[in-house]
Amino acid sequence: MLEVENLSVKVGQKQILEGVSFTVDIGETLVLFGPNGGGKTTLLMALMGFPRYQITSGRIIYKGEDITHMTVDERSKKGIGILFQRPPVVRGVKLKDMVRACVGEKKECLSIEELAKKLNMTEFLDREVNYGFSGGEVKRSELLQLLAQDPDLVLLDEPDSGVDLVNIVLVGQMINELLHKDKMRSRTSSGLIITHTGHILDYVEADRACILLNGGIWCRGTPREILNSIKANGYEGCAACQK
Repeated sequence: MLEVENLSVKVGQKQILEGVSFTVDIGETLVLFGPNGGGKTTLLMALMGFPRYQITSGRIIYKGEDITHMTVDERSKKGIGILFQRPPVVRGVKLKDMVRACVGEKKECLSIEELAKKLNMTEFLDREVNYGFSGGEVKRSELLQLLAQDPDLVLLDEPDSGVDLVNIVLVGQMINELLHKDKMRSRTSSGLIITHTGHILDYVEADRACILLNGGIWCRGTPREILNSIKANGYEGCAACQK
């Protein structure tokens, strides 16, 4: 589904990522751990094509096609979706209109009301996107838009951040639905989840994990194995292991 080859990214004059390489297979969920400020969000933004995140070297291959220099909308139309950690407020645009735009022409029969009901967002459909929403409501708003888009590759930026215990259960359920976790052999949706704490793993099953530290990829393994190592040694232990 996704091949990242020796990707280096800078923001302004600062080099954030250097030679990052990993793959995400079809139907697989990869979780990427890392400390705050370690470049996790930079990686997702670069994968999505936001121009502020300048790729200085390397390639992004999606479904066998080089998308390194494609725009955000081109990548979205090809089936890549993103859940932001801190999405913007969109004044003047109702949530139902944003969801309708995410549905697009190919899924006109999809009921926006039914999707909203799954996320307890029915009463928010006539409100402006994310305006006055709580942290949990913002996450549910983002997931509603993603479910409407139904992307083949889902990029999830700290989905457990700013979500209370009541909302995190629903958020986990909807991420599992988004990633088609109810399917086994026929699963075709892939996910890349970035997390600092790993709390999301209590609600979403991932297949593989690695750590993004000091601008590069380290310590590949199973999600629980990596998480237990982080809990025992901290990210400082991972940094010491590099040496």
